[in-house]
Amino acid sequence: MGQLVAIVGRPNVGKSTLFNRLTQSRAAIVDPTAGTTRDRQYGKVDWNGREFSIVDTGGWVVNSEDVFESEINKQVELAIEQADEILFVVDAMNGVTDLDDHVAEILRKSKKPVILVANKVDSNEWQYNVPEFYSLGLGEPYPVSAVSGYGTGDLLDDVVKKLPEANKEEENLEDLPKFAIVGRPNAGKSSLINAFIGEDRHIVTDVAGTTRDSIYTRYNKFGFDFYLVDTAGIRKKNKVNEDIEYYSVIRSIRAIEASDVCILMIDATRGIEAQDVNIFSLIQKNRKGLVVVVNKWDLVEDKSQAAIKHFEEAIRARFAPFTDFPIIFASALTKQRIHKVLETAEEVYHNRKRIIPTSEVNRVLLEDIAAYPPPANKGKYVKIKYVTMLKGAQVPTFIFFCNLPQWVKEPYRRYLENKIREHWDFTGTPINIYMREK
Repeated sequence: MGQLVAIVGRPNVGKSTLFNRLTQSRAAIVDPTAGTTRDRQYGKVDWNGREFSIVDTGGWVVNSEDVFESEINKQVELAIEQADEILFVVDAMNGVTDLDDHVAEILRKSKKPVILVANKVDSNEWQYNVPEFYSLGLGEPYPVSAVSGYGTGDLLDDVVKKLPEANKEEENLEDLPKFAIVGRPNAGKSSLINAFIGEDRHIVTDVAGTTRDSIYTRYNKFGFDFYLVDTAGIRKKNKVNEDIEYYSVIRSIRAIEASDVCILMIDATRGIEAQDVNIFSLIQKNRKGLVVVVNKWDLVEDKSQAAIKHFEEAIRARFAPFTDFPIIFASALTKQRIHKVLETAEEVYHNRKRIIPTSEVNRVLLEDIAAYPPPANKGKYVKIKYVTMLKGAQVPTFIFFCNLPQWVKEPYRRYLENKIREHWDFTGTPINIYMREK
């Protein structure tokens, strides 16, 4: 991956604060609790017309009580391996520590360009501590304050100077589809993304709530090109105890808002629960595309067609009245049908973008309306004269022009939606229907 800068260092030196400062965002969670960042978090930096990717990593630790220690360190090693340049962040207030020496030794062996960043120089007195970091053998330390932004301009000048030339194949990544993986904690979201990309980019443990940030991963294989978004598990409000987990849930909700298609993971060993319905409602409120994946299907004993049909009927009954969405029975662990998940999400995305010509819409739907017109109200009849599909809308949107739009009730709107779905493939995506006076 070209044009990638990795931020590394021991815990609590301000790596995530620096990441947020450089990306001009709040994408990474910042909290005084050591070990808050676990997965690699990617972002974009634009400095003086030069754009590059940057990745925040968890703090490097050894011999700690953190159950995630080895996994976090593995993520740091992967980030170093992928990066073109490394920002090694140290704490000017605390000086050089044994962990700093340990990380410096790893970076020297990596042979990658390293910029030493002495963070937390929040006042002039801390500048006198900066020369101490020459002992790490990684060149001149840059005094910065990630909180106030002091020194970050000079730092970015040097970062851009040492980066390789940008690839001329500029792509507008914002136009790429975004597929958010959502679900309850421990439903297998991170495992599914790891199975997709073929590497352990996301930490996977049996501890619910392992993933905290919403992680964007570009998938560019087998003819596909889109972003996969791994999110923290969304649990009930009364079970959200930590401040960090609260922010994680908020970011998951924002990931749903920013996505095109949501892949909702359901644990086959636990069945459909109230929280699955709550997450579905959130997806529906935001009018996003939907693919339901029943994960851990390899652990289910009864895999007969009757069992599959019963499971599908139970899901659609709980999610009614919206039932026109695909359901895939898969296993992230054995990689059973995971490619089908990607294909289906891509199909749903294209369904969201589908435009039906106005002539065809009128020819087909006016016949259905003539066969079953809107019910009369107080002796007056609703006459629908013209139908069109709105172009450029985020969700397929149909506008029906009639004489009395306020008298068209919800049951008839559902009839129209069912007829639209019957004639054209809008599987997995909501449809907006508006009545306008002609």
